[in-house]
Amino acid sequence: MSYVDLISILQGTIRMSVPLILTALAGLYAERSGVVDIGLEGKLLAAAFCGASAATATGSASLGLLAAIGIGVAFSGIHGYASISQRGDQIVSGTAINFIAMGATVIIANAWFGQAGRTPSLPSESKFNTITLPFAAEIREIPVLGTIYSDILSGHFLLTYVAYALIPVTWWVLYRTRFGLRLRAVGENPGAVDTAGISVVKLRYQAVLLGGVFVGLAGAFLSMAVSAGFTKGMSAGKGFIALAALVFANWKPKNILFTCLLFGFLDALSINMQGKTIPVIGAIPVQLWTALPYILTVVLLAGFIGKAIPPKASGTPYVKER
Repeated sequence: MSYVDLISILQGTIRMSVPLILTALAGLYAERSGVVDIGLEGKLLAAAFCGASAATATGSASLGLLAAIGIGVAFSGIHGYASISQRGDQIVSGTAINFIAMGATVIIANAWFGQAGRTPSLPSESKFNTITLPFAAEIREIPVLGTIYSDILSGHFLLTYVAYALIPVTWWVLYRTRFGLRLRAVGENPGAVDTAGISVVKLRYQAVLLGGVFVGLAGAFLSMAVSAGFTKGMSAGKGFIALAALVFANWKPKNILFTCLLFGFLDALSINMQGKTIPVIGAIPVQLWTALPYILTVVLLAGFIGKAIPPKASGTPYVKER
């Protein structure tokens, strides 16, 4: 592997982990409150479509981002209403959102744009562009540190830096604020929280809707940053991979970072190694490289699903005692 390939893979690792981090954080808030959010995949897809569609119609990346967040929050509100207010089955509600998003995005895209489930390609001013960090050019020649800063950490999208900043912010919110304490408590023992005079319904809605904001950011990143528009099924299972990362990370922000980086590395490696040969082994089929992140998902779930300890009230609707 050449130096150029290594730099490309490391850059790709950071880039490909962003939608996973944001989506996993969305699931973290929901599940810490006791609400399982299987619908992350559908919300991610819907946010990507609405973001690209709004950016196409308005020519504004900012309005596209707001549209992506708006649909993420809207779908989260639907899931919250079904699973919190109506005490419905959270798995069924999330699965329904996935099916609705998969079908509706294609149908609406065909009706609006007539491009076989795609949106028109976004021009530079209607999408997010990369940012060069301060002094990146000046310190590039410094051995090791200059390369890391200038060639690996610099040159990413704004949402990339936002996603990584949200990891310590989420840790602080969950473990250092009153809201975080209550959120974790309602996911473990909602009856005790209710007895203390705190609204379980309100806390769970806040967590689920906040997750909608995060998944909206992830969808906008897919269609308005790494891609210049929406394509059919572009989420490609990232919502489910984020759920697997969340389980493997044992519902902890710090672990989410490292797990998503691992998945991002495999994604970047699969892209970089397509069409290349490995000494002794030879050429490996493209399909195997592409399948690597999904194979890891199955392995992690098979190996760690029994060892991970979810919040005790996760997936259980709360019925107020009278």
